[in-house]
Amino acid sequence: MTAPRAHRKRKLSDVFVAGVKPAASKFLVWDAKQPLLALSVQPSGAKAWKFIYRSGGRPRWLTIGNAAAIGLADARRIAARLALKVADGGDPQAERMAQRGAGTFQELALRFRTEFSSKHNKSWRQAAALIDRYVLPTWGKLRASEIKRADVAQLMGRLDATPALGNQVLAAASVIFSWGIKQELVELNPCRLVDRNAKKSRERVLSDSEITTLWPEFSPALKMLLLLGQRPGEVACMRREHIKDGWWEMPGQPELPAWPGTKNGTSHRVWLPQQARALFDEFLDGDRQLRMDKEMRDICKRLAVKDKITPHDLRRTHGSTITRLGFGRDAMNRIQNHREGGIATVYDRYEYERENKRIMEAVAKRIVMLTEGSSGENVVEATGKFRRK
Repeated sequence: MTAPRAHRKRKLSDVFVAGVKPAASKFLVWDAKQPLLALSVQPSGAKAWKFIYRSGGRPRWLTIGNAAAIGLADARRIAARLALKVADGGDPQAERMAQRGAGTFQELALRFRTEFSSKHNKSWRQAAALIDRYVLPTWGKLRASEIKRADVAQLMGRLDATPALGNQVLAAASVIFSWGIKQELVELNPCRLVDRNAKKSRERVLSDSEITTLWPEFSPALKMLLLLGQRPGEVACMRREHIKDGWWEMPGQPELPAWPGTKNGTSHRVWLPQQARALFDEFLDGDRQLRMDKEMRDICKRLAVKDKITPHDLRRTHGSTITRLGFGRDAMNRIQNHREGGIATVYDRYEYERENKRIMEAVAKRIVMLTEGSSGENVVEATGKFRRK
């Protein structure tokens, strides 16, 4: 039995339960008449009955119910029945979780996906794919309540060669356990207090010679990514109806059938330079499901590139080219739809129209000049009308 603190133990009464005041942090008041029963008082003033006992050497907490709905006498009777189960070797909390179907980790993950993440998180598919590929093969058949921190550490150890991926997997699993706790399906989150893999902030920017070498290998999708500098997921989902008078107008929020919305939820407007317009039809008519990251890995392997390149590095290269040409960091943040860097969250989308157009044309022309063997330093603003089907 969990021993109550003396100053929080008293013979409870209905008057006391109704009148006890909340504090800055949650606290318990134990019942002197039924020692396994406690009144939990939240800072918000919410009160609930808790049955607290030990099973297998570990403390177990079972919520009996809201104190506003269940009176003291009924709470004591329920606690007495539960105490008899514990005395007979039972585990009421485990029985409740079994009844609610927590079961295996695979079952918990599926409930989280169908009941919560698919309805509230627009990037839920990415997290679900990580769980399916890296977690379920090992944990899928284990009872969710029996997974320990040692299991999590072992999983992270297998992903140590790719620190960023390991951290993403850990975060995806942790969210599932945290949701399970809120639903009273599990008691603990074994992912907590497990150290994340150390990783360096990525600073990879393509050199001029790399752009020259890689450009002929790029699909229209990767070329478009380097020319526009937007996020890979946004470029992959570009739609013809979002192109208006040469501008790519990206809605901040998701739209059916296949637009995911921008990462920060803010609508964004990007000028398509002449070189991107020349690729536009081929890009849209190509394999839009082609994974840019896989394509980039295949290219690096084929060309024996030692320092790996990711699609996001193309976005970073575009941003660095903006500053390299002297347009400044504010211009880079504005064009790449960053909220940080001193740029206001909401601004007049047409205020910088002429400047943004000039910047996009200059960056694209420099990139294409490199692919043609020129130094690309002397760039001028390109012109041309956008051709639409």
